[in-house]
Amino acid sequence: MEYSSTEMIACLAARLMAGQSTAFIGTGIPLLGAALAKKLYAPDLIPVFEFGGIGSTLEELPLGVGEARTFRRALAAAGICDVMETAQRGLISIGLLGGAQIDVYGNLNTTVIGSHDRPKVRLPGSGGGNDVGSLCWRTVILMKQDKKRFVKKLDFLTTPGYLRGGRSREKAGLAVGTGPYRVVTDLGLFDFEPASRRMRLIALNPGVGLSEAKAASEFSFLTAKTIIKNEPPTEVELKLLREELDREKIFRKTLAV
Repeated sequence: MEYSSTEMIACLAARLMAGQSTAFIGTGIPLLGAALAKKLYAPDLIPVFEFGGIGSTLEELPLGVGEARTFRRALAAAGICDVMETAQRGLISIGLLGGAQIDVYGNLNTTVIGSHDRPKVRLPGSGGGNDVGSLCWRTVILMKQDKKRFVKKLDFLTTPGYLRGGRSREKAGLAVGTGPYRVVTDLGLFDFEPASRRMRLIALNPGVGLSEAKAASEFSFLTAKTIIKNEPPTEVELKLLREELDREKIFRKTLAV
């Protein structure tokens, strides 16, 4: 079956969430990935949203993290301070984030393209992104891969990854054991090498070669000794995405992934 890059990213994200208990969900593809995960791979997953929705069933896909459907049949309707404190206490296992730019250490920019005072593009900003990247045990970053997004130097550091690599994250005061876990793109899947904390390619998507992945990044990433191939979206995954989770095609039409 044919599928879009958005669907591929959502499916990979959903598979990564198998066995997770709590997840802080960002806007866009993270919503699709979380909803699909709850249907197929993590039925007991408790989604947490920035504006206080905790444990929504995700039967109807919210359009944003502050939308009413993030509270639909939820376990709790809290507030932004409550959910950030929950993350700070170490009670949220994983966070799903998007980004406009990422560097080799998993630092994210969602603030501006260009100079801060005279930007070419003004982006949404941090919202809860900095908190999610700073406080959740692991973060999964979902984004399209090209040289405008995979950059040597961010125009603005919104959300910390591994900062300058090595132990710089811990030296900055962030908890040991937290940080980016995976980067999911339309070309492949990355982790972070444990010592240097540099991004490392571990899997390629169907039809994608190593040279294509390298050409779509401004920085040089590491490569695993054995690079595997990701499985394409299954019929079951695509049926759920198209006929149940995103029937109106809102995300698949509008997301620039």
